[in-house]
Amino acid sequence: MFDNLSERLERSFKILKGEGKITEINVAETLKDVRKALLDADVNYKVAKNFTDTVKEKALGQNVLTAVKPSQLMVKIVHDELTQLMGGETAEINIDARPAVILMSGLQGSGKTTFSGKLARMLKTKKNRKPLLVACDVYRPAAIEQLRVLAEQIEVPMYCELDSKDPVEIAQHAIQEAKAKGYDLVIVDTAGRLAVDEQMMNEIAAIKKAINPDEILFVVDSMTGQDAVNTAKEFNERLDFNGVVLTKLDGDTRGGAALSIRSVVNKPIKFVGTGEKLEAIDQFHPARMADRILGMGDIVSLVERAQEQYDEEEAKRLQKKIAKNQFDFNDFLSQIAQIKKMGNLKDLASMIPGVGKAIKDIDIDDNAFKSIEAIIYSMTPAERSNPEILNGSRRTRIAKGSGTTIQEVNRLLKQFDQTRKMMKMVTSSKMGKMMPKMKK
Repeated sequence: MFDNLSERLERSFKILKGEGKITEINVAETLKDVRKALLDADVNYKVAKNFTDTVKEKALGQNVLTAVKPSQLMVKIVHDELTQLMGGETAEINIDARPAVILMSGLQGSGKTTFSGKLARMLKTKKNRKPLLVACDVYRPAAIEQLRVLAEQIEVPMYCELDSKDPVEIAQHAIQEAKAKGYDLVIVDTAGRLAVDEQMMNEIAAIKKAINPDEILFVVDSMTGQDAVNTAKEFNERLDFNGVVLTKLDGDTRGGAALSIRSVVNKPIKFVGTGEKLEAIDQFHPARMADRILGMGDIVSLVERAQEQYDEEEAKRLQKKIAKNQFDFNDFLSQIAQIKKMGNLKDLASMIPGVGKAIKDIDIDDNAFKSIEAIIYSMTPAERSNPEILNGSRRTRIAKGSGTTIQEVNRLLKQFDQTRKMMKMVTSSKMGKMMPKMKK
C-alpha cells in the first residue's frame, strides 16, 4: 500500500538533506518532486497543486530552530498537510438509532457485498450490535448467495425476498422485520450500478427516500484511482452520502483515491478494506495513514489489532503454563491462529516503523505458517503436549507425515525450545519484580 508514493516522497526529502536552511530555491525543487510523486500516484492535479502550494507557504513561513534540520521540518509539514488532506479527524459512523439503518452504494465490483459482511461482523463484535443483513440486489442471484454465505460465516441473519424484484419494497420490509425481531442494526446491500445508468441511479435514490437511512456509505475500489474520485462525485450529487469506504487497499494501489477523494467530494473516508478476510477492515485514521505514507509505520493500529485478538483468561492460563515450563505445541498453534486473525502478514510487518521499507521487495506469503502447522498437526496429541518425547524415530515419522524434511522438523523444535526458554525467563523476571510488591 502506497509503496511507490512513500519511496518517491523519501527521495524528494533527500534534496533538503545536508542543506543548512530552508530557502525558496530548495523548497521549490523539493516540492516539484513531491508534486510529481503525487501525480504519479494518480492524485487529482488540482489537489496535488493546492497541496504543494500550502506546504511551500508553511515551509517558507517557518522560523526553523537550529536543532531541526530542513528535511525533518519538511517531513513534519508534509505529514500534517497529508493528514488534513485526508480529513484531519477520524470520522465516526452514525449508528445511534435503534435500529440504525446503513445503506451501501457503489459501482459493480467495488466490494460492497463483502464489505457489508465485514462491517456487520465489526459492529457485532466491537459495538455489541445485533445486525440484519439485507439483500437488495435483485438483478444478480450470485450476490444474494454471496451475502448468505457471508452471513453464515459471521453468524448474522440475512433478509431476502427471492420472489420480489422491487429493492425499495424489500428494504422497507427488512426494516419492519428488524423492528419486530429486535435487530438494532440494518445493513442494506444494493446492486452495483454505473454512474451513467440513470435508471439504476434513480432506483438507489428511491431506496434512500423510502427508508431514510442513518448512514449512506459509498464503497469504492481504491485500485481504480482517479476514476474512483470522479465516480464518487457523481454518486454524491445524487445521494449526498455520509462517508466513503476504500476497498482493496492491500493491493498494488497508487493511493490517488485516498488522497483526493476528501477534497473533491468533501466527505470523509470512514473505513478501509485491507484484505479478503472478514477481519480485514479498519476504521480510517488520517494521521495514521499519513504516518504510513511517510514510512513511519502505524504502531497504534498494530497494537489495536493485537488487542482485538487478546483473550484475558487465555493469557492468564498461558502465563501459568509458561512459568511452569509447560508451554507446548497446542499453545503454539493457538498463538499462530491469533496472529493469522490479525490480517495480512506483510501489512502487519509494515506497521512497525522502519520495517515497511526493508520488506518492500520481499514477498511474505499468508501461508508462511503452513509448513509449521503441517509439522505440528503430524504429531500425536501426546507429542504436542510433551515435546520432550520427540526422539529421532518420531521426528522422522513427523517429517514424512507433514511432507517436510527432518532438517525442517529439527529446526522448528530448536526454535520452539529457544522460544520456550525465553518466555520462561521473561515471565520469571516479571514475577520476581511483582513479589516484593505483593509482600507489602
